Amino acid sequence: MENKLSSIYTKKQRRIIGLMSGTSLDGLDVAICHIEGFGEKTDCFLEYHTTIPYLPSFKKSIQKVFAKKKIDFSHLCQLNAFLGNWYAEQINLILSDQKIRPDKIDLIASHGQTVQHIPHPTPFYNRPSTLQIGDADHLALKTGIITFSDFRQKNIAAGGEGAPLAVYGDKILYSSQTETRVLVNLGGIANFTFLPKNNTKNFEITTDTGPANTLIDQYCKKHLHISHDKGGAMALQGKVNTILLKECKLHPFFQKSVPKSTGQETFHLGWIEEIMKTNHLSFLPHEDILTTLSQLTVETLCEEITKVTKNNPFSVYVSGGGSHNKYIMSGITKYFMSNKVETIDVLGMPSEAKEAVIFAILANEALFKIHNPPKISAAPKSIEVSLGKISFPW
Repeated sequence: MENKLSSIYTKKQRRIIGLMSGTSLDGLDVAICHIEGFGEKTDCFLEYHTTIPYLPSFKKSIQKVFAKKKIDFSHLCQLNAFLGNWYAEQINLILSDQKIRPDKIDLIASHGQTVQHIPHPTPFYNRPSTLQIGDADHLALKTGIITFSDFRQKNIAAGGEGAPLAVYGDKILYSSQTETRVLVNLGGIANFTFLPKNNTKNFEITTDTGPANTLIDQYCKKHLHISHDKGGAMALQGKVNTILLKECKLHPFFQKSVPKSTGQETFHLGWIEEIMKTNHLSFLPHEDILTTLSQLTVETLCEEITKVTKNNPFSVYVSGGGSHNKYIMSGITKYFMSNKVETIDVLGMPSEAKEAVIFAILANEALFKIHNPPKISAAPKSIEVSLGKISFPW
């Protein structure tokens, strides 16, 4: 075991597969990466990337346990093993298609599928918690590849909220000596990482800001029987309802200081429907509701960015499914008229690959810390913890 990890550690370059499935439940992002070095001396080359969509029946199976207060525990237990095996099947198919032998892959980094995220616990439990499924032992055994998984737990154990974790990879991949960067990810939830130029004082910040695609997608599925507002086309046809927008922005989450995290447990369709019912807004056209939900994403994101950047010049780079929403992208661009707003593709990384690549980098960093652990005499909060647990294929 130790010899195998040591041999991977001493390689000049490691080939790592990153896996990511977000709260939007679109599918599984797979990235095959070549990674050299560690920490600030990391170089990463993306060899291959694809997104494998979840079939509707599979998606419904996950939705039965996703962000629910009451679930069928037997279903959850079986889904955990099933998902790990399904991940393995997809990797084996990709490796076969790309004519890559499994022994030419050093590690797999699997985020898993979030089914519950509780950054603000009830008093009795008194600590944040999170749960991702897709058992990594099944994944490791079926592929024959050492697998890192369950990355969020250590962050929580060390005093964090378990999300967002993007800052770990963003800092390595996208720090600049000449440009202050704000890296926005628009998945189910919107978040951003703030990277000051020439950042010698580790002043980076990462935070969730509120809903991105989740409310839009849920509304589309229930009321329009479509998966999402493709390209923001319907939002572009409607108009903002100021009452609905104002009531949404009264949610306590938006009053909290950064960094903070949230999820669909907080921002779900029932919340919107209750606001609409209370304010007698059920008559609104679908287009106006989608426009207002999209504007909620734009304003809550941009307002938090403004607080952090403090009128200093910066550039915005957007990734995630929401980067294809023309209404949201136009809204961000208009809000920051004097700053550059682009998709992250211009920095050389496909938008859809970014998060899977980041988890590959996290596995690479964990490998480094196994061989270079922090001094145990250090104060707990000063220790830069390693993220991820290891599953061996033997």
